Amino acid sequence: MAKRSIFEEVGEGASRPAPQTGGLIDRGTGGARGAIRIWLIVLFLLVAVMIVVGGLTRLSDAGLSITEWKPVTGAIPPLNAADWQAEFALYQQSPQYRLTNEGMSMAQFQQIYWWEWGHRFLGRLIGLVWAVGFLGFWVAGKIPAGWKKRLLWVGVLGGIQGAVGWWMVASGLRDDMTSVASYRLATHLGIGFVILGFLAWYALLLGRSEGALLQARRVREGKLFSISTGLLHLTFIQILLGALVAGIDAGRAFPTWPLMNGSFFPADAFYVPDGGATWRAFFENPGLVQFVHRMVAYLLFAFAIVVWLKGRKSAHAATRRTFHMVMAMVVAQAVLGIVTALTAAHLHVAITHQIGAILLWVLILRARYLAQYPVVASIRGTAK
Repeated sequence: MAKRSIFEEVGEGASRPAPQTGGLIDRGTGGARGAIRIWLIVLFLLVAVMIVVGGLTRLSDAGLSITEWKPVTGAIPPLNAADWQAEFALYQQSPQYRLTNEGMSMAQFQQIYWWEWGHRFLGRLIGLVWAVGFLGFWVAGKIPAGWKKRLLWVGVLGGIQGAVGWWMVASGLRDDMTSVASYRLATHLGIGFVILGFLAWYALLLGRSEGALLQARRVREGKLFSISTGLLHLTFIQILLGALVAGIDAGRAFPTWPLMNGSFFPADAFYVPDGGATWRAFFENPGLVQFVHRMVAYLLFAFAIVVWLKGRKSAHAATRRTFHMVMAMVVAQAVLGIVTALTAAHLHVAITHQIGAILLWVLILRARYLAQYPVVASIRGTAK
């Protein structure tokens, strides 16, 4: 062993390690977090647009205009008069045409056809954007450690959504149905919001490094995170109830507020047209469906106030601001809901109400995220 002078500097003559950038948590995670985040945001915007187009398709009664499910060849719309006539002939065999739209002109059919085709086209586009992005990042080895299953899960949900979409449409093409089954519509919309939620959450997580997230979690506000999670779940239930209302046009049955045609509780609330089981009234009776939607709206509003009072006491400015935004959006949604009822679900008001649901959903997710991963500001006000 070589002797060293007692005056020799420690480490003198030896190569010094280069300074490390980033924390130990971030070493080896690799990936293109920024690029993947942009890709997820693009998918989020496409899914949001698809939900809005889906709402317009339902409100215009266009969802049953295409009576076949052709995942690949269906991407090509009718290109000539013969193609249009063939599509129209298929629609003329549907219960909706025979019972409500008999005598419809070709021009009227084309109008509803394009809404449904556009909705399905967006679904195909979203699948393509996901597949190209996922495979591209995977082959290039740019997916961060631990993220492959998460990104694959988004694609799996998209595939399930496509199948559920056809399952929903098929319910309106049999017997004497003139619209899709409301519970299938609610399932379809619910999965859409679940996909939207995962995309938003993943995009938020990718906005900071793993090390920064770990450090932020050390000062997490557990109770605020839990109560905001509860608000998220209750909002999801209300979104499903809204789909049930839209599915049977219950929003047009009682255009009054705060009472429902002069009564707090609607008459014949448990009546089922064909004499079926009473429980079906919760899905098929317009009065009962809208009553439940209204009552949950009041509960949601009250719970949102409780969550806001908790959130406004957060030690972090960014968290407080987001909870203020959540409360403001809840108020806006309540007003829109009332106006939607008073206008008998006027197209523009109803679709604005649905857009409001998307905005509220994202704001609650962001508030929940900041409760879990606060943005800590220094004395000078800069975020850490």
